[in-house]
Amino acid sequence: MDVFEEYLARIENPEHKARTEEVLSWVAQTFPKLAPKIGWNQPMFTDHDTYIIGFSISKKHLAVAPEAAGMIHIADEIKQSGYDHTSLLVRIPWNRPVDYELLAKMIDFNIWDKAACTTFWRK
Repeated sequence: MDVFEEYLARIENPEHKARTEEVLSWVAQTFPKLAPKIGWNQPMFTDHDTYIIGFSISKKHLAVAPEAAGMIHIADEIKQSGYDHTSLLVRIPWNRPVDYELLAKMIDFNIWDKAACTTFWRK
């Protein structure tokens, strides 16, 4: 998790920092084969140099971005979660709990779906 130290240090709100660190730590512990990295100034995790999931923060939420294919695959679960979302990301409000089961489904799907992927992004 050392790779995220500088990113986390720049988060001014201590509650947002703690939540972000909690989520990143959970991903690292739950999916130890994923490589943590900073790309485009945001924390993300890769598998065999292909993008699996990324995160970003805003004043109101933590955004989770599993690429469009990941969003489509679990679209029903995203709707049921009640989280606001776009075609590329899910917004987890700071005042709501993280649905780790939903997050795990996003990550599991991307690991499986991109197992033979040889590019960073899906083509």
